[in-house]
Amino acid sequence: MAVRIHPTAEVSPDAELGEGTSVWHHAQIRENASIGKQCIIGKGVYIDTGVNIGNNVKIQNYVSIYHGVTLEDGVFIGPHVCFTNDLHPRAINPEGDLKAADDWILVPTLVKRGASLGANSTIRCGITIGQWVMVGSGSVVTRDLPDCALVWGNPGRIRGFVCPCGNKLVKIGESGELIVAQCPKCGRKIEILTDVWNNICPG
Repeated sequence: MAVRIHPTAEVSPDAELGEGTSVWHHAQIRENASIGKQCIIGKGVYIDTGVNIGNNVKIQNYVSIYHGVTLEDGVFIGPHVCFTNDLHPRAINPEGDLKAADDWILVPTLVKRGASLGANSTIRCGITIGQWVMVGSGSVVTRDLPDCALVWGNPGRIRGFVCPCGNKLVKIGESGELIVAQCPKCGRKIEILTDVWNNICPG
């Protein structure tokens, strides 16, 4: 399948786009970015130099994905999500001159397979978001998240766990150091470490 690029999009000839990927209005994809197959890049999306994106990723309108971010296969990024890549951002050095590319330290971020980040969420750099995580709209995520975590708030806190199909898991038993949880919709059972499960915040 051919790559589809809207005439208003700006895609570097040094970027790599997989088969069947669509790039929509006014998106910008910088040099050395790598985007997999069957991805959807929405209107006004900015993908920085060197960003790595897997297959079947959906990126909604006006998302900014900066250098150092990696998105694995099947990730969903809601509209206006913003990633960061610098823990100590400044426009200038103490002497007053404009900072150059060598004047800061890149801090990478990883979003694992199947995770979903809700609209307007902000992702602090230097963290790993686990597989099938669900982040609520407007959340500010500042720490690593385990697989299947359901997270919302500022700062984002774990409120439960979700099935890969998206529904909240229900505890049905324990086995050693593991909690056995089940999806009430599809019936899938998932094991989660007891200490991780017990870290759920109320509310």
